[in-house]
Amino acid sequence: MQSHHAKICIKDLRLRTYIGFNDEERSNKQDVIINASIEYPATNACSTDDVDNAVNYKTICKKIIAHVEANRFLLLEKLAADVLDICLEPNQVKKASVEIDKPHALRFADSVSFTLTASKDQ
Repeated sequence: MQSHHAKICIKDLRLRTYIGFNDEERSNKQDVIINASIEYPATNACSTDDVDNAVNYKTICKKIIAHVEANRFLLLEKLAADVLDICLEPNQVKKASVEIDKPHALRFADSVSFTLTASKDQ
């Protein structure tokens, strides 16, 4: 029997939140772009076609949206850590990576991004 390893990628999820520590950043929502990669063993999902054996990326995405839009963050690091924790919630998930872009954070740059990765202990 083959062993299947899956990677779900949520690409360019555009949200608005309070991010930063300058007065203007603390009083006005800003755009953030979230990319998440979620890895899990998918052998059972591939062989059974049973949704209970898969990771529900729609549920993860809804949780990310709710959390990001309802909270305030001083640092990209904290925002990324919170999103990463949401991605790691499902039992099947073994590893996840999150990249958060903050467009126009620096003059002359399209964006600044921060990436965080974590694995569950085996």
